[in-house]
Amino acid sequence: MKIAVIVFPGSNCDIDLYEALHTVCDADVEYVSYKQDNLDGFDAVMLPGGFSYGDYLRCGAIARFSPIMPAVIEFAKNGKPVFGTCNGFQILTEVGLLPGALKRNDSLKFVCKTVELTVKNTNTPFTSLYKKGEKINLPIAHADGSYYADEELLAELEENGQVVFRYSKENPNGSLNDIAGITNKQGNVLGMMPHPERAVEMLLGNEDGLRVFKSLLEEGKVKG
Repeated sequence: MKIAVIVFPGSNCDIDLYEALHTVCDADVEYVSYKQDNLDGFDAVMLPGGFSYGDYLRCGAIARFSPIMPAVIEFAKNGKPVFGTCNGFQILTEVGLLPGALKRNDSLKFVCKTVELTVKNTNTPFTSLYKKGEKINLPIAHADGSYYADEELLAELEENGQVVFRYSKENPNGSLNDIAGITNKQGNVLGMMPHPERAVEMLLGNEDGLRVFKSLLEEGKVKG
């Protein structure tokens, strides 16, 4: 499996994703500039956290117009795995690959801490190695992480099993239904505010995020 990590101006978690895949998982991974216009030869795409385009206008609102994004959209529509963490999640909602929106935290403050999550859906390319209902701990670092959708969309997400991760002991940002991560209807696009790439080695505090990437690589072996 060959994996692309998209690099936008202002990204600061692209290296985290790359090293989680390359150093820890020994995966075939490459940086791909936002200036590129195709993803030929890749089997999965990662959109990193950070502050693409300085978070000017609105988080992810400028990045969604980058030259690479039409290729990401086509990639996702072809059923291939696309993952976005933090700002990557925001970009995925802005470009319409995931429903809903991320708004300012209820506290109106930047929140940086480790939070407990409940794994709600293990039937995705990114969560097959977790157990449904399992509690895990992952770091968050965001100011605009409160997930919002209208009542009809929230009901649809719940009914379809699109909620993959839910905040457990506390809701750090005011996300409706305690939502921390969702997929599209097909299940091949996952967006989440927590950073699994920052929890892949005990040196970093815990390894609870490692199985996001291990699951993806196992998926690649099965399809390969």
